[in-house]
Amino acid sequence: MNKKVILGILISIVLVYLSVRGINLQDVFRDLKNIQISYVIFFILLVILMQLLRSYRWGVILQPMGKIDQFSLFSVTSVGFLAIASIPARIGELARPYLISKRSSIKMSSALGTILVERVLDIFTVLAIAVIALSLADLPNLPSWMIKSSIIFFLLALAGFCFILFLILRRETALKFINIILNKIPGKLANKIDELIHHFIDGFQIITNIKFLLYLFFLSALVWLVDVLAIYMLLKAFGFTLPVTASFVVMIFLLVGIAIPTAPGYIGNWHYACCLALELFHLAKTEALSFAVVYNFLSMAIVVVLGVAFLPFNKFSISDMKKQMNYKKED
Repeated sequence: MNKKVILGILISIVLVYLSVRGINLQDVFRDLKNIQISYVIFFILLVILMQLLRSYRWGVILQPMGKIDQFSLFSVTSVGFLAIASIPARIGELARPYLISKRSSIKMSSALGTILVERVLDIFTVLAIAVIALSLADLPNLPSWMIKSSIIFFLLALAGFCFILFLILRRETALKFINIILNKIPGKLANKIDELIHHFIDGFQIITNIKFLLYLFFLSALVWLVDVLAIYMLLKAFGFTLPVTASFVVMIFLLVGIAIPTAPGYIGNWHYACCLALELFHLAKTEALSFAVVYNFLSMAIVVVLGVAFLPFNKFSISDMKKQMNYKKED
């Protein structure tokens, strides 16, 4: 078994233990019975809207390489997120580039470049939101390191973003430096890496258009603000009287928590991250765990239902997906 898979499972087990330690599970079940369904329905609709916005944004990023219809984008995105949540070792990250390459003329390596663009946009946007939200939060118990680290990571993300801009706007200069490195690598392998790099940079074409770039930042902010609203609706479903700031903090902690190796479905990581975030707002650990259980279950259920619903339109083989990414020479 892959070492990263084993590590993810072990981390999840430890975090599950830390999440349930000292908790009476009967109290958790009692909290689950008191959920207000109306807010849960709003939560589900908002999560689906977030998925729609994600797929639409991806279409905007892909636009310089090919126009993809919204149905294809949403179906591929749904199956892709199912793969990310269920396939260990982050292999599922390759699902969307692989599937979109099967449904269009876009090369898989170029499509993978657009996924990295998404990651850069998400990191930059979330950190910007974190800096603003945490700075305005009236929380005496909020650790100062959280605000400081958010500012530091935001500046690092900004520096990384500027480097990517240099890579795109000064493509020939960047490629010269890369070629110097490639000259030290055996010919056959160097040719494959060189081809992959060229296709990968193609995924960043959208960044050269300022109008599209600003539009993407707007869409990214919209995606994550919808996520914050969804979290807030679920907090309301439990009857918790917490400020909107709590939703921002939960989102930030959760994104950090699921970024580390984890078992399929983010078991453990998701729950412990939510508990840590809500403890800052003096919410009882039992109530925080109840929220985390429902939040994880509903989020994964939506991913599974959407993914399975669109799977007949986007069948794929994991072995073929890995082979195409690593070995196949693209046209």
